[in-house]
Amino acid sequence: MYKHLLIATDGSELASKALSQGLGLAEALDARATVLMVSEPWTAFVSGEAAIAFPIEEYDRAVTAKVRDVLTAAATAAKAQGVTCETVHAKDQYPAEGIIAAATRYGCDLIVMASHGRRGLTRLFLGSQTNNVVTQSTIPVLVCR
Repeated sequence: MYKHLLIATDGSELASKALSQGLGLAEALDARATVLMVSEPWTAFVSGEAAIAFPIEEYDRAVTAKVRDVLTAAATAAKAQGVTCETVHAKDQYPAEGIIAAATRYGCDLIVMASHGRRGLTRLFLGSQTNNVVTQSTIPVLVCR
């Protein structure tokens, strides 16, 4: 069965549910976990005049603080459940690519992540990182909602 789970999180409430499910599965399987948070490149969010109002240094500080908080909470939850866990920050990557690359790099045999379940125009405009992972990964993916 699975021995090393990659659990992707963005710190959202839904991702926290997937983290909980992933850690529970790791505990039940006596598997280890790598909890990953991917932060997108600064330019993905801001361009043009807005870049002046939101400098890259401020973006980096905000991302670093959020990642630290989310991954610290994940490590604490894993420890409470007795799950061997490593936390990883994939900086300046798009989520789907960062998740797949990390799963491969760390030798994971299952990816656990959340899906917002968007449909129609919302999915078209916002995209689906989960769908990209499911369709592009050669590693099995467990999607939690």
